[in-house]
Amino acid sequence: MSANVKNTMREVMKLGWQFIKKNGYTKSEALKVAWANIKLKAQMQKKVVMFWYRKATTGEIRQAFGSLAESIVPPILGNGRKPNDNIQTYWDTEKGGWRCFKKVNLLKIA
Repeated sequence: MSANVKNTMREVMKLGWQFIKKNGYTKSEALKVAWANIKLKAQMQKKVVMFWYRKATTGEIRQAFGSLAESIVPPILGNGRKPNDNIQTYWDTEKGGWRCFKKVNLLKIA
C-alpha cells in the first residue's frame, strides 16, 4: 500500500472516531460522513464543487459552491489562528469570500 493511501485511510479513521466520540454516530454513519469529507476536500482542490451541509446555528440546509483550487482562491495571508480539525473552510465562489462549516454537518456532494 502506498504512503498516500495509508495517509488517506488514517485521516478517514481519525475523522470517523471524532464523529463517534463527539456526536454519538454509529461507526457506519461516521465513516460515511468521514469519506464524504475527504472526497469533498480532494475535489475542491481541483475545481468548484456543489455540495450541501446543515448550518450549525439555524439547522437549515445550505447549498454551496466552493473551491480550494489555487487558480480560483485568492492568496492566503496568515491570521495567527491554529487550524481546527472539525471545521472545513472553503472559498464561496458565489459570494466571493471565505466560509466554513462543521465537517459533521456535511450532507451531500453533487
